[in-house]
Amino acid sequence: MAGILGTGILTQVGFIVRDIEKTKKKFADFLGCPVPPTGDGGRYEITGTTVEGKPAPEANCQMAFFTVGEHIQIELIQPNGVKSTWQDFLDEHGEGIHHIAFNVKNTDEKIRAMEDFAGAKVLQRGKYGSGSGEYTYLDCTGELKCIVELLENY
Repeated sequence: MAGILGTGILTQVGFIVRDIEKTKKKFADFLGCPVPPTGDGGRYEITGTTVEGKPAPEANCQMAFFTVGEHIQIELIQPNGVKSTWQDFLDEHGEGIHHIAFNVKNTDEKIRAMEDFAGAKVLQRGKYGSGSGEYTYLDCTGELKCIVELLENY
């Protein structure tokens, strides 16, 4: 199963939270695993984050990751209060599932395919905190009823 993105393997489910420290402890207890470290989204000089196509040097978050099974991560995201897809979601919907993510190749090509297929719009884009890959959040709420994140490792 490859589909529009060239993969049918779900990689991640992302949750927006208000208190990452409290929430990650609850998830660790729920999953029966150690509490993971918390990290930030990285420095703008590396991430080059854009929100709705505009530079967003202040947009950032705190993140923690759990590995569930062989291929899936649960990502907890606490936005920093500055405009971003994370903060917009928290402001509009409160805490909850923000996105589903897939590892892809040729992100720009996949964005165009998702625009054609689902009327997707790029909400936010940037490089991972270390610069080792990039992420793109696509608003697919009209057709797919969710935000889809594309992850490409370099």
